[in-house]
Amino acid sequence: MTTATPEQIVTLAPELMAKYERMREILAEMGEVVVGYSGGVDSTVVMKVAYDVLGNKAIAVTGDSEAFPAGEVDAALQVAGEMGIEVVRVRTHELSNIHFKINNPDRCYHCKTELFSELQEVADERNVKWIADGSHADDEGDHRPGMKAAEERKVRSPLREARIHKVEIRELAQFLGLSNWDKPSFACLSSRFPYGTSISKELLERLDSCEKFLRDLGFRQFRVRHHETVCRIEVEPKDIIMLIENRESINERFKELGYTYVTLDLEGYRSGKMNDTIRDTNGLIKLEPIRKPV
Repeated sequence: MTTATPEQIVTLAPELMAKYERMREILAEMGEVVVGYSGGVDSTVVMKVAYDVLGNKAIAVTGDSEAFPAGEVDAALQVAGEMGIEVVRVRTHELSNIHFKINNPDRCYHCKTELFSELQEVADERNVKWIADGSHADDEGDHRPGMKAAEERKVRSPLREARIHKVEIRELAQFLGLSNWDKPSFACLSSRFPYGTSISKELLERLDSCEKFLRDLGFRQFRVRHHETVCRIEVEPKDIIMLIENRESINERFKELGYTYVTLDLEGYRSGKMNDTIRDTNGLIKLEPIRKPV
């Protein structure tokens, strides 16, 4: 993460400033809120603005999960500490849900249902009316089963309601002086599996170890995708040469962790690439179950 220095912070464009003010109005109207805070840029902006507007009536809650990359919770707590915000930690248990483990295209729905249930418990304990997440305007154009879980539980999305897009969130995070404004996007480790491939604690730990190895080598935006005996590495195109330069150590380490073959995706990193397998010829998502619970 990079701390935003005064010379880096620029004045927001009028359109984004208007959206930012609208987001503040939305949160003020809510009056109190429990925010699902992951430590990513999106939820950090929501938490920061909510705390600026509502003070202690904005409560940050972080889900501690086996499907979360190692170190992410600690990083989230560090950023919250920089903002002067206390975080409530809750334990989520996705792997106890067979619908999560069998990994059908609606997997994220079950994951978010688990998280929002925990957030609701915190909200009920503290008599807080609203729950909010970090979904933004761009999420409406992708396969996001978690949004259905949010709608069912009346979870608010201040960024989306204010029509703020991902590229604008980073600008806003820098404007607000957040140290993680340029943090690479990350996702639940379960997104590394093809739909229909069972998810287990052991495989999550293996992928986490693989990605930590790449992170320690200096890679920032990447994914390691699991395909049974094969792992497929996605890095940004500009980092492909760097990956090849480190191929021997990567190959050795990944084989130690259990893969027979270690491959490079020549297209490079692209968010949501695992959804390619469930799109029809028109590019629309097919939601038919791949595997049934037993």
